[in-house]
Amino acid sequence: MKKIGFLEAFSIGVGGMVGGGIFAVLGLTIDLAKGAAPIAFIIAGLLALITSYSYVKLSLRYPSEGGTIEFIVQAFGNNLFSTLVNNLLLMSYVIMLSLYAYAFGSYASALFNVDLNKFFSSGVILVFVFINLFGAFLTGKAEDLMVFAKLFILIGFIILGIFTFNPTQLEPHYWSDFLSISTGGLIIFLAYEGFELIANTARDIKNPEKNLPLAYYSSVIFVIILYVLIAIITIGNVSFEEAKKASDYVLAIAAEPYLGHMGFIIIAIAAMLSTASAINATIYGGGRVGYLVAKLGEVPEVFEEKIKHGYEGMIILGLLGVIFAISFNIQNISIAGSIGFLIVFSLVNLANFKLYKQTNSNRIIAGLGFLLTLIATIILIVYNIIHNPSNLISSFLVILGVFVFSYIYYKIENKKLSKFIDKNLERDELNGYK
Repeated sequence: MKKIGFLEAFSIGVGGMVGGGIFAVLGLTIDLAKGAAPIAFIIAGLLALITSYSYVKLSLRYPSEGGTIEFIVQAFGNNLFSTLVNNLLLMSYVIMLSLYAYAFGSYASALFNVDLNKFFSSGVILVFVFINLFGAFLTGKAEDLMVFAKLFILIGFIILGIFTFNPTQLEPHYWSDFLSISTGGLIIFLAYEGFELIANTARDIKNPEKNLPLAYYSSVIFVIILYVLIAIITIGNVSFEEAKKASDYVLAIAAEPYLGHMGFIIIAIAAMLSTASAINATIYGGGRVGYLVAKLGEVPEVFEEKIKHGYEGMIILGLLGVIFAISFNIQNISIAGSIGFLIVFSLVNLANFKLYKQTNSNRIIAGLGFLLTLIATIILIVYNIIHNPSNLISSFLVILGVFVFSYIYYKIENKKLSKFIDKNLERDELNGYK
């Protein structure tokens, strides 16, 4: 029975985007773009917005719990390529998990004034894996409350920050060159990726023809505005030197000019709660679904009957997240995550381009989305090859690992994705989808 309205779908999109990303990577973007950091957020946001068009069209035509990977299978078939994409998406969730954990560790270390980032980062993942194994995960209502709590604190940060705001550093002569600005935006692209979670709930949304497009577009536009305002207020309250020195927890530093040390404490606690919530959701939600698809080739029709597979998936995801969180710095993790999602989103745009007759889409918009996300991926890789090749280490390891695992699993173990990831969708298609 369809029971999710616009507000719930909007909350899923906003909650998915406003997780740990903004707390973790704002400092990196300011360091690269300087006074043009708000423009960097707009660049990344526009990529997300144009990609959301493809998600809208594909979600309406193929409503599925499989979400993104369902679209890939429908466009490219249940072959090795789709297996590769699913595993890349799964590893991108692992990277997000490690990013959230790294951010949690950074803010916890700063709050308690101790140098225990790796301890806190690995500890928070293991705690939530343990909690999920016993089924005591946060309820949907608690997650909804968490979304509004995060937004309340961030909007409060913006409003109060106006009173101590100094616009000098936003002037054009404080801007970096356009390539650095663009790269700054692409590094934080992962702060926008969460809107795709709406796709997994498309089957349960009331009046999808109206509510799905509204939820996708409004959530992305809302978050673009939110991020741009946060960047503006931060730059107006923190010097570039301070932002670079405290890049892992710059939002907490930015609250000090108008709230003193209490502002630092409030934002640090908000960041820890936000990233902890995102860790929990990633372990139980998208990551577990991705694991089940990799193992079983589909989302089980009776999901809970396969709960044991979810358990082993949680453990594997958690351990991989710990390895990434303690092995790489925030820049390595951010670049790897952004590259992963840019590749996946470019392929979703290409899927919509290919299926434009079935989805009743404008092929020009879908094609433009594919080209822009592909070009963005190339820019991000080339910039780091030229300026700091070591930043691509984690990205290389992820892609290599995905290729090796996918090839072995597909060719040797003969594990193939189903023709339909979601059995409910398959039943609809067999009954004649109109």
